[in-house]
Amino acid sequence: MKEVLTIIAGLVLAAQAVIALSFFISCLWEKEKRASFFSGLQLACMLLLLFLFLYLASNGFFQSTLGAVLLALAILMAAAAFLLLARRSPANLKALKGTKGSIAGEVKRVDEREIVFARNRSIRPGSTEYGIFYKEHPDLEAYDVKRRERGGPLGQLGSIDKPDEGPNAAATLACLSIPLHLSAPNQVKPLPHPFMKDKKITLSPEEATKKVKDFTSHLGADLVGITEINPLWIYSRRGEIFHENWEDWGKEIPADHRFAVVFATEMDFPLVGAAPHTPTVIESMRNYGKGAYISVQLASYIANLGYPATANHLRHYEAILVPLAVDAGLGELGRLGYLMTREFGPRIRLGAVTTNLPLIPDRPVDLGVADFCRICKKCAVCCPSQSIPMGEQTEVNGILRWKLNAETCFDYWGKIGTDCNVCMRVCPWSHARTFPHRLIVSLVSRNRYARRIFSVMDDIFYGRKPKPKTPPAWAGLHS
Repeated sequence: MKEVLTIIAGLVLAAQAVIALSFFISCLWEKEKRASFFSGLQLACMLLLLFLFLYLASNGFFQSTLGAVLLALAILMAAAAFLLLARRSPANLKALKGTKGSIAGEVKRVDEREIVFARNRSIRPGSTEYGIFYKEHPDLEAYDVKRRERGGPLGQLGSIDKPDEGPNAAATLACLSIPLHLSAPNQVKPLPHPFMKDKKITLSPEEATKKVKDFTSHLGADLVGITEINPLWIYSRRGEIFHENWEDWGKEIPADHRFAVVFATEMDFPLVGAAPHTPTVIESMRNYGKGAYISVQLASYIANLGYPATANHLRHYEAILVPLAVDAGLGELGRLGYLMTREFGPRIRLGAVTTNLPLIPDRPVDLGVADFCRICKKCAVCCPSQSIPMGEQTEVNGILRWKLNAETCFDYWGKIGTDCNVCMRVCPWSHARTFPHRLIVSLVSRNRYARRIFSVMDDIFYGRKPKPKTPPAWAGLHS
């Protein structure tokens, strides 16, 4: 029996040392100096403990009564800790209902004209649309006039990195050109190719679902889910105008599609790590370009099958994508206002295609995000504009959630000339999915105690306010 206990204890200590080594290597790869230092100390302690154990075992200490008792107690404590962290906590039933679990009152469809981007990018001072909108929303005009007085809603692209922002600004605009090119009406609402005209391909919902998901993944999506559309997540009226089609401004958007195919693309870890500097906005625009590329082709594919479809991407949204993604089972809404996924945390961008092609919806998921975000608050602590709330969720338009202050967030974007992404960078869920981080996410997703422990550990290893990392050389600054 003593020999068996010795072998078990040795295997446990060896496994801990291997995990500590993998975490140390992961921190070095992430180029995290602070985390590398602390993980190095952790590894040294694990190795010291393992060597001490081997020394005592080789001298027969654990064959004595005292040694056996200590060994048994240590194994029991390790087993208790494992069971405490590995057991599944009660499910969040609200999360498993998707967005329906967050509805606490009357919800009204959002008018796209009111969102901060549409107001500041599309509405032109002196135009008929300007007069109509601000007559109905006088409280918003003061915000927007101040932005225009500063030289524009988004300021000067890359101004945070002046005078060396030139190459990164050029790369950003190159990526941005893709969604703009793919936002013409005949592209976001494609007709069947002439070869497929008057043909309707008969597929069962199961066949159609598999083909649509596999095709979307083949085009470059990292995550794909399907949901039956709740009309509340379709904008009520058109607000963003990019091709001078002003006759569409203010038009009602019909909620006439039944399903949404929602997909996510991963944002590059090293470029996001440089937030809020210009490398991160390159990566945002690259993913928006990728989202436009995928959604337009997917919409065309479905149109060629004989069904209507609409591509939703950076330059043409008819739907609010985060709630659709929640209902499609891709993740949960986090404190920072982004979708939080198991695979990449908030380090993603979304695209979607709405359609009437009969499909099979996915189910919402419980990843423990709501509980983790209540504990962590790192995004709120690190937000440069203090736009992320520190407190509990509140009811906004009938929905219980953390409400980002879009006005102050957007103002900070204009000040620095990038889309910031600091909240995305510092989020503990954003770490590269190396083995130790996959293990941590697995534990955090299922266990409430793990959420508290690893939230504290993230602060210790990475700091409560992690600093931006150096980007790859091609996206670095001259000086």
